Order: sequence, then C-alpha cells, then structure tokens
Amino acid sequence: MRRFDQSLPMTLLKAHEAVLRTFIPHLRAHDLSTQQWRVMRALAESESLDVSELASVCSLLRPSVSRIIQNLEGRNILRRQPCGRDSRRSLVSITPHGRQLIVEIAPESEMLYQYIESQFGAENLSELYELLNELIEALHSDAPPFEALGTEGLATD
Repeated sequence: MRRFDQSLPMTLLKAHEAVLRTFIPHLRAHDLSTQQWRVMRALAESESLDVSELASVCSLLRPSVSRIIQNLEGRNILRRQPCGRDSRRSLVSITPHGRQLIVEIAPESEMLYQYIESQFGAENLSELYELLNELIEALHSDAPPFEALGTEGLATD
C-alpha cells in the first residue's frame, strides 16, 4: 500500500479544503455557501438548466441541488419554472437580483483568485488547471473492472 501522504484522494481533499478556506469567509459575508455560489455561477453562464443538468454541472447530488434551489428561490436569487416541452421537469434560472449579487461578489472573488495566484504562482496555477483537467479526462470513463486491476490496484485511501 502506498504511503498515506502519497494518497491522491487525500491530497486532492486537502487542496480542496485549502482553497475553500480562502473563499468561505468571503461567501459567508454574503450569506452564501460554496455550493450555493457554485449553483449561482453555473446558472449565470446558462439561460436555464433543469435540476439534473444543474446537479451534473455543479458536481452536486440532485437532492442537495433541490435544497439549494429552494433556499435561493426563497431569497429571490433563483426562479424555477415548468419546462414547456416536459411538464415533469422544471427549469431553473438566475433572477436579476441574483445576477446583481454576482456582480457585487465577483470583484472580491477575483481578488481571492489573485491572492491564490500570488501565493502559488500564475504558471503553477495554469499548469495545475491543465493537469487536473487531463486527470479528469483520463478517468472520465467508467471505473476499470475489479478483475483488470487485481486486488493491489484498488487502494483508495
């Protein structure tokens, strides 16, 4: 078994937490969670999405997205409308109030990205994006079958 400090899932988790620690206070000041902000950002770049599409785009579970939508809808940040083509689906979009909130928060968010860049380096950050996207693409297909890996290939520490 590989050493714990060489565990890819743990290293990615620690990096994720370090990045979130940078953004969480900023979002809390606007009474938003990181997941709520993720949903808002995704909808700001789309006219509307159904709940399943939104869950996929945001890498969140559908029940979590439903709760987030309900909360943000109550705050007039998002709106849900029935889908004209399929009455079983509803489409979610960002309201003008939600767009204004993004306009207010975006400069602060960009300053935090600049801080990360100043600490980590612009080239390093660019390379990290590239490498992570390559990793995502390489592992995008279904997980390899258990038999193909053998038992030593399944450590996920």
